[in-house]
Amino acid sequence: MTTIPLAALQREPARGVPLFALGFRPFFLAAGVAAVLLVGAWVVDYGAWATLSTYYGGLNWHAHEMVFGYAAAVVAGFLLTAVRNWTGLQTAQGPALAALLALWLAGRIAPFLTSLPPALVAAVDLAFVPVLAASLAVPLLRQRQARNLPFVPILLVLFCANALVHLEALGLTQGTAQRGVRLGVAVIVLLIAVVGGRVIPFFTERALPGARPRIWQPLEWLALASLAALALLGLFGADARLIVLAGTFAATAHAVRLWGWSDRRLWSVPLLWVLHLGYLWVTIGFALEAAAAAGVVPPALALHAYTAGGIGALTLGMMARVALGHSGRPLKPAPAVVLAFALVNLAALARVVAPLALPDEWYLRAVASAGALWMVAFALFVAVYTPILVRPRADGLPG
Repeated sequence: MTTIPLAALQREPARGVPLFALGFRPFFLAAGVAAVLLVGAWVVDYGAWATLSTYYGGLNWHAHEMVFGYAAAVVAGFLLTAVRNWTGLQTAQGPALAALLALWLAGRIAPFLTSLPPALVAAVDLAFVPVLAASLAVPLLRQRQARNLPFVPILLVLFCANALVHLEALGLTQGTAQRGVRLGVAVIVLLIAVVGGRVIPFFTERALPGARPRIWQPLEWLALASLAALALLGLFGADARLIVLAGTFAATAHAVRLWGWSDRRLWSVPLLWVLHLGYLWVTIGFALEAAAAAGVVPPALALHAYTAGGIGALTLGMMARVALGHSGRPLKPAPAVVLAFALVNLAALARVVAPLALPDEWYLRAVASAGALWMVAFALFVAVYTPILVRPRADGLPG
């Protein structure tokens, strides 16, 4: 592959199908559609209005698809775009990008095709992350991007997490699917913590004149180490007291980290507050994991603080911001998208807080309400961003 400086890439005229010009386009669109369909199908199955028959089973399918389907698509779109910027080398585009999307899509469809051998279903789904990692490793290695190369092994850990789910689905192990999902969530949260630590202060400084986000390097390392320690302790079933301590420390470290990035003016900028709130949900997840280990709250609340709250709000905010910036449009989201930011946070409140405040008989209604709010939020994103993602850049540049 010929090395092409980013400046030269930007001078080239746009060509080909715009949807496959750069990774964020097809994968953000696919993630938005998946967010609506996957949660809609799960709510219908959970409420016993219909029954899903999949290779994974109902509950495992929902957990698997939100992590290795939806979240993996967002990660793919972001990293394919970011690596192009970091290295100045073109990442997958055109037919290669279309093939990568088709591989991801095959992983979403195959579990419903009961005529397929289970081993083939597993192979199709497992192939996506290693192929993505390999496509990112090539430009990172060519440009000797030591700072960004760790994203490749992180993706390989995500692959291992997915493999744990498939080992149980294939009947080769028992009890590994839940661990695989837990590890997958931890990997996505780690990516959020690493990428968030780079972009949230940067976006805040760019959007607010005179803003000076505070970054303390020892705290950066402590925050990431505490996250990894908490994930490992939970994964290997450590003593509950250790998990309480690790969760409390992680919540404190990340809360201080987030406070250092903050500026009271950020509440006037939707593309900022959605990211800050999303990171706050991750911090709440650490605290709830400590509380769950102490027997104060159910473990599911911590899981959904990470997923419905942290992953939901942060990925929606990042997709909205990245798509505007890389399509040559002003960084000002449409009112419908600002509403989507509010709705995804309300969905997290309904899923995490409502079960604590409402009687047990209202639990199903809380889950259904959370699902409905989530679906409307991402439907608004799809409605507003589809024209942006399928059309050429507004400034005529490639990408």
